[in-house]
Amino acid sequence: MSEPDDGIYDAVNKGVRNSTGDVIGFIHSDDFLAHNGVLARIAAAFEDPAVEAVFSDLDYVAQADTSRVIRHWSTGAFHPWRLEYGWMPPHPTLYLRREVYEHFGTYDKNMRIAADYDFILRYFSQATGKSVYIPEVLYKMRVGGVSNRNWPKIRQKMEEDMLAIRRNRVGGLHTLAFKNLSKVSQFLVRPQHS
Repeated sequence: MSEPDDGIYDAVNKGVRNSTGDVIGFIHSDDFLAHNGVLARIAAAFEDPAVEAVFSDLDYVAQADTSRVIRHWSTGAFHPWRLEYGWMPPHPTLYLRREVYEHFGTYDKNMRIAADYDFILRYFSQATGKSVYIPEVLYKMRVGGVSNRNWPKIRQKMEEDMLAIRRNRVGGLHTLAFKNLSKVSQFLVRPQHS
């Protein structure tokens, strides 16, 4: 069944509500898993009942040639202090147990671009369960998303990021600056294998 959505995060929230599994992850339109073994790798990490979150690296790829990597996002493992320095896992690589959404809620649909960052800060700033970082590219995203389409969208994203930082009490302007500066190296570093 299909119905109109009130933006991206309204659709994501409907996905969370309508899902039936114990672990929830997303594949956004036009994006894809990096290889056939991705879900098996994620499921293996969740075999430990203490694990609440699993995430990995992500490649942004060209629209027309998905073998061409434009930007490589390697997050590294989560440590609470890293949130203040702009750390976040790529949202599409983040798989969470259903209980996380039941405890922390879903995405703020009033945020049009950065509700994923807001949710990630809300969860990781309070998380007590284990998270597992899989240090390989498990997800590929075609370039051209809404958050960096033009200057007004970039500005809106920065304003929403700052709201998320303040709302979740993880830092200040320096957090936003580090978050944005960390993207520069993502254009320079290429994965060793994809």
